[in-house]
Order: sequence, then structure tokens, then C-alpha cells
Amino acid sequence: MEPDTQVKAEARYIRISPQKARLVVDLIRGKKADAARTTLRTTNKRIAPMVLKVLESAIANAANRNEDLDVDRLYVSEAYVNDGPRMKRVRPAPMGRAYRYQRRLAHIVIKVTEKTEQGA
Repeated sequence: MEPDTQVKAEARYIRISPQKARLVVDLIRGKKADAARTTLRTTNKRIAPMVLKVLESAIANAANRNEDLDVDRLYVSEAYVNDGPRMKRVRPAPMGRAYRYQRRLAHIVIKVTEKTEQGA
């Protein structure tokens, strides 16, 4: 892989609030890939297995792009969660009223990069 080449994986339309997903994604930003895997496996949040799946996909994408890549030198260069569309729903309320609420969706993006010798 050329220096500073980022490989991306993303999961879109995940049924969780972006605010809750950011709590987990913030834990792995800037870490080595193996350390990030370990962190996600031990994190006790509902979204952690999905973030782990996206991380594994990013690592596999990097390995597929370049066969002489050293997977042990990969690190999470970028990890962020964007808002997805919101599903508007109606909940029955007292006296014939209806309360509107929103079910939020999230897009999770993880980018990995191979750490170079001079940057190590």
C-alpha cells in the first residue's frame, strides 16, 4: 500500500442513535488494528459488535487491495459516525392526541492506514 493510502469500510442505515454509536467509535480512533479489535470485543455496548464488523471489513479491504500488506502495521486513521435519515413515528397519547418521535439511524465509517517506518 502506498504511504498515506486509506482503505475505507462503512455500514449504513444502522438502527441506533449516532450519539450512542460515537461513544464506541471514539474508543478505537487512532489505535492499532489489533488493539481496536480487543477494545471492541470487551466493550459492553450493543453497537460494539457492529463496529467490530466494520473494522474487520476495513482490514479485509486493505488486505485485498494490496497482497504484500502487513496487517499488523494497520491502525485506525479515521473513525466517525454520521447521522442517517430519521424515521418519524407516532405514539398514542392521552385524550386522543398523538406524540411524534423520531427513530434515528447512523452511518458508521472506519478508515485504516498502514503505519510507515518514519511515522512509527
